[in-house]
Amino acid sequence: MNFHHSDDAPAAIGPYSQAVSVGGLLYTSGQVALDAKTGELVGDDFESQAIKVLSNLRAVLAAAGCGFSDVVKATVFVTDLADFPRLNELYGEALGDHRPARSTVQVAGLPKGALVEIDLVAKLR
Repeated sequence: MNFHHSDDAPAAIGPYSQAVSVGGLLYTSGQVALDAKTGELVGDDFESQAIKVLSNLRAVLAAAGCGFSDVVKATVFVTDLADFPRLNELYGEALGDHRPARSTVQVAGLPKGALVEIDLVAKLR
């Protein structure tokens, strides 16, 4: 098992790693829209937070030598399913033509009052 870390993504806010690889797969921890330097939530609207989450995930994937094209599964947590159409647009822009499996779940709350959290499983190169 290997642990992966990017200084371009926020440090874990608990006893976990940004990502762990085992058996040819990379598992990222859920990312919310935290600034890597301050640890503070970025943006107060869904769009700005989703863009930051995807940016954080891009950095974590890169630390393990992966990119969005290596993702095989995504799990998305949102506090309001009314944001689902915009999520699809932003997610589609980030992943391009790549279409991994995905689940989206509405939750009552997320760390630091975030509006969206995403975790990924990717195939190591």
